[in-house]
Amino acid sequence: MTKYVEELIAIIRGNLSREELIDRLFDYHDNDIAEALELLTAEERKRLYSALGAERVAEIFAYLDDGDIYLRELSLKQQAKVISEMDSDDAVDILEEMDDDSKCKILGMLDKEASEDVKLLLSYDEDEIGSYMTTNFILIHNDLTVREAMRELVRQAGENDNISTIYVVDQQEQYYGAIELQDLIIAREHIELEDLISRSYPYVMDHEKISECIEKIKDYAEDSIPVLLEDRSIGGIITAQDIVEVVDDEMGDDYAKLAGLTAEEDLNETTGESIRKRLPWLVILLFLGMVVSAVVGVFESVVAVLPIVMCFQSLILDMAGNVGTQSLAVTIRVLMDENLTTGQKVKLMLKEMKIGFFNGVILAVMALVFLGAYIHLFKGFDLGYSLMISACVGVSLVGAMVVSSLVGTLTPIFFKKVGVDPAVASGPLITTINDLVAIVVYYGLVAVVLIDMFHLA
Repeated sequence: MTKYVEELIAIIRGNLSREELIDRLFDYHDNDIAEALELLTAEERKRLYSALGAERVAEIFAYLDDGDIYLRELSLKQQAKVISEMDSDDAVDILEEMDDDSKCKILGMLDKEASEDVKLLLSYDEDEIGSYMTTNFILIHNDLTVREAMRELVRQAGENDNISTIYVVDQQEQYYGAIELQDLIIAREHIELEDLISRSYPYVMDHEKISECIEKIKDYAEDSIPVLLEDRSIGGIITAQDIVEVVDDEMGDDYAKLAGLTAEEDLNETTGESIRKRLPWLVILLFLGMVVSAVVGVFESVVAVLPIVMCFQSLILDMAGNVGTQSLAVTIRVLMDENLTTGQKVKLMLKEMKIGFFNGVILAVMALVFLGAYIHLFKGFDLGYSLMISACVGVSLVGAMVVSSLVGTLTPIFFKKVGVDPAVASGPLITTINDLVAIVVYYGLVAVVLIDMFHLA
């Protein structure tokens, strides 16, 4: 708990009048007040809501991860007032956590402007960029003078506080460009507004998939970017805060997929919901595991005549899985950042295989020495026999790591080529595929080299 939160709790629990409480809380950030809410009782929070009013409560609720829980402490009429005062994207975040009945009732009680904004955002799929935009922005027409534009900015700033960039439309209400606030402030009255407008200012379309336009948004590094509707009017903007949230959500989804989940899990989810997210991949991996087991069965005769090789199976499998997952992570990261040409993909593939090979050689030398000593000293085999087995393990490591690097690189590239999210090439999937590869490489070498060529059995 931060110092500010401790101070806030003491102030809220103090015997202050409404005016004194409002005055004392004015100096504190809304995020700190939001943290303090979680440590107050329901009765203390209700008294605070009443004292602060709907507008300040709305600003505080924007910082809550579970704003719907606290919103339910208010009457339905008060809930609608708070929602009406919130930025449309923050309002949608809270409404989406509510049951359909409560959501419909509150939507019916919102003022016309707030209702239209919220319904617009709710109309988008969660993977469309329009679902993240806010309608809190400044909009002017391109035929104004500098003085008129400044007057319009001051008028709209009372309702909209995203003022660092002013967006411009033409007489048909279509997107025309943008003006930086600093440029408008320092402009002389005789300068034409047209000279201040950046006509090439970036934008995104409302139905664009987040995964497709996220890099474009990040590359421009603007405080905000307009989101255009089909008729090229401005539906809203994506702010820097929204961009951080989008990136965070995308990373969370990719992390979940890499872990073999169908979607990111939530701490408040029921056991049943978590089971449904995890089970699909586990079913797929079960059948892949059966294939691996069947392949091991093919080499049953190898194990029967040279049982000591079973001791080192897990070592080969683990190293192959680790290398494959490393290559997978690198490839997915590169695919997210760049549109690779065929030549670049080949270069990436060769680089990963080269890394796998040289790492494999180093580990093979270590395996030759340490496993050879282990087999000789602790298993009682003569030194030549021990070194031949450890050498086979070492060569198998090199082969398995090279092939696993290739699989870990090619799998996400293939998924992206066929239009599937590369993160679906999850860690567990790659590990299972590499288990199959490693088993074939290892037992194949044992059968061909140790048994058929050197007759160690």
